[in-house]
Amino acid sequence: MSSPTPGYPPLNPSQLIQTITTLLSSSKSLPKSTLKSYLPHLTFPIIHSILSSPTLSSHPTTLFSFFQWSQSHIPSLSTHPLPFPALPPLLSSLLSHRKFKIAKSLLLNFIPSDHPQHLLHRHLLHPISSFPQPSRDLLDTAIGSYCQCEQPHLALQIFKKMKRLRMCPNLLTFNTLINALVKYPSTHSVDLCNELFNDVLKLGLAPNTNTFNILIRGYCLVYKFKDANGLLNRMSEFGCVPDNVSYNTLLDGLCKKGRLNDVRDLLLDMKGKGLVPNKNTYNILVHGYCKMGWLKDAAQVVELMTQNNTLPDLWTYNMLIDGLCNEGRIDDAFKLRDEMVGLKLLPDVKTYNTLINGCLDNKRSSEAFDLLEEMNKKGIKCDEFTYNTLIKWYCKEGKVEKARAVIQRMEEGGLCPDCVSYNTLISAYCKAGNLPEVLRIMKRMGEKGLKMDNFSLNTMLHTLCQERKLDEAYELLSGAHTRGYLVDAVSYGTLIAGYFRCGNMERALKLWDEMKEREVIPTIITYNIIIGGLCKSGKTQLAIAKLNELLEKGIVPNEITYNTIIHGYCWEGNIEKAFQFHNKMVENSFKPDVYTCNILLRGLCREGMLEKAIKLFNTWIDKGKTIDVVTYNTLITALCKDQRLEDALGLVAEMEEKNVQRDKYTHNAIIGALTDAGRLKEAEEFLSNMTERERPSEQRPQMDNREHELTAESSHELDPSSTAYSQQIDELCAEGRYKDAMLIYTELTQRGIVLQKSTYFTLIKGLIKRRKSVSKTG
Repeated sequence: MSSPTPGYPPLNPSQLIQTITTLLSSSKSLPKSTLKSYLPHLTFPIIHSILSSPTLSSHPTTLFSFFQWSQSHIPSLSTHPLPFPALPPLLSSLLSHRKFKIAKSLLLNFIPSDHPQHLLHRHLLHPISSFPQPSRDLLDTAIGSYCQCEQPHLALQIFKKMKRLRMCPNLLTFNTLINALVKYPSTHSVDLCNELFNDVLKLGLAPNTNTFNILIRGYCLVYKFKDANGLLNRMSEFGCVPDNVSYNTLLDGLCKKGRLNDVRDLLLDMKGKGLVPNKNTYNILVHGYCKMGWLKDAAQVVELMTQNNTLPDLWTYNMLIDGLCNEGRIDDAFKLRDEMVGLKLLPDVKTYNTLINGCLDNKRSSEAFDLLEEMNKKGIKCDEFTYNTLIKWYCKEGKVEKARAVIQRMEEGGLCPDCVSYNTLISAYCKAGNLPEVLRIMKRMGEKGLKMDNFSLNTMLHTLCQERKLDEAYELLSGAHTRGYLVDAVSYGTLIAGYFRCGNMERALKLWDEMKEREVIPTIITYNIIIGGLCKSGKTQLAIAKLNELLEKGIVPNEITYNTIIHGYCWEGNIEKAFQFHNKMVENSFKPDVYTCNILLRGLCREGMLEKAIKLFNTWIDKGKTIDVVTYNTLITALCKDQRLEDALGLVAEMEEKNVQRDKYTHNAIIGALTDAGRLKEAEEFLSNMTERERPSEQRPQMDNREHELTAESSHELDPSSTAYSQQIDELCAEGRYKDAMLIYTELTQRGIVLQKSTYFTLIKGLIKRRKSVSKTG
């Protein structure tokens, strides 16, 4: 090796290490100009040896400065974090001199690159004898760093080591750990956090209010509100006082689940503790009431805010406007928007988006487009949500080509269509059975670097289930985890519903168990699917067990849940239990609707309890409850079967009076009964009257034709060459040659050749697999 300085003999590696070590230890600041002359001779091993030098361990700032200088001057180091052999000594030096911030920055830089070897983590758990032993400070700092790098499971293992060594972590570190575990929840996260809480108490750590607030949030995320409330009461045992965050967290959880009676009790408790609701508290209540459709209560909260000198803000008004739009009260929503302007609260893009969406949902599209023009005049730019709302509406209206034009306008306006934009189109084309277009959209998404999300997956699952391709749907679902999809309760619920629809209860229940094993948390919709499937399969008692399970988890049943079980009892012929369950649910604030009445009425009629059915019908009307054509048809059909034709005709006349439109079921029941009674002339007159009523409407056959066109396999017959091409594409996909398969597909499409529908599904799944493998290598 040549000498870095003229006139000096060449230095071997050990001499070079000694020279630089002496230079660094004797200088108050980093001697950059002198070090530069040694630069051509600095290698990884030499740098490692310098950073590990015992002489320099008492100069942590100099060591760290030398490392930073090396990174900026040596290209191979600039793209590489600090190599592991030099990391433990440098961390030890920094932490022994309380340079915590620098040490953490090193860890945060190193940890992501240490995957999957986890060299540092292994050293922390099982120290290498040649390196300094991990100190309490190092373990503590490492826990926070692994949490910040979104690897709380590794941080947890370090905490367990500290526990074994009777080392107590810093309170901030402990709070960081449980917060990270709550942030990335599983079904065990909260129980684990509770266990860790008990562990640190034994280690002598005193929790603070923030500790409890994190645990409360964890319980709320898994709907364990009783446990969350228990923590509020336990805080005083540790000298901690609940604050607004404590109560707001629990209030938010209760509001989101619609448990508004508990909300009132909690507000009283909050007041009893001397805490004054803040703006967040009021906004949480407004959000909760609006979500439940309790707009009067929401308005009272706003009034209370004003009385307590807390002015409603833009968020408050946007939430109220959203609530009004959801209830179809568009005119009131516009009035509220005008009130905002009077208070000098300028409507933002969220306000306009909510109003536009409300107008479109309530068939007031011209006003929606007026709002778009108003936004443009006021200089309020449309965002992704605005465009996605329009795309959704056009697709709903069957104007898919106009939806595609909106995507083009997005791009012209400088916005990139996102997964929602394309997924809405995918859904529309799936419903139309246009699988080639689905394939083209997926390809375009890939070209734009967009990864399909679980909405796309769920749309495809739904399409496959509609096609009764359950094996293909299960294959898609099973492989979704490995392809990076976030499989959710909707994914499983879609396929579970498909199995029940095909009468395969065993597979549905097996998939339910698989969902729980994978720690996918069921929603009320998923529970309704499993409860409905079990009831239709004659397993009402098992459905009741699922109802109890969802209640234990703090999930709020809805009308569908209760109606489904009532229907299950009626289906089994157990009318008495159906009414007992109905009465019990009414006691628990369940409000029966027209569907409840129809279910019970049909059950009574099926079991020959006609007088009880009439009594129920009359009671329902006396209470001013809503009834529909199904209610009348159920009773009319039963009266006709019981040869009580005059009573049935009386109900038909009543339908006329109440403007309830008769349908084919009404007509068939009456005409059949008149014919059986030998009253042929009356039957003929009734039929003539029915025909006269229906004559003006000639649209139904056209709709049926359109529906046939959408659901038919193809208007073209598959010729032998199409079948051969389909087989060729299938074989290429089986070999993983998706690119070649796509080339053939593109050529055939240009030539107008129609493929078998199963081939489109094969290409779609292949495209997903190929995109995932490309993203991994990238």
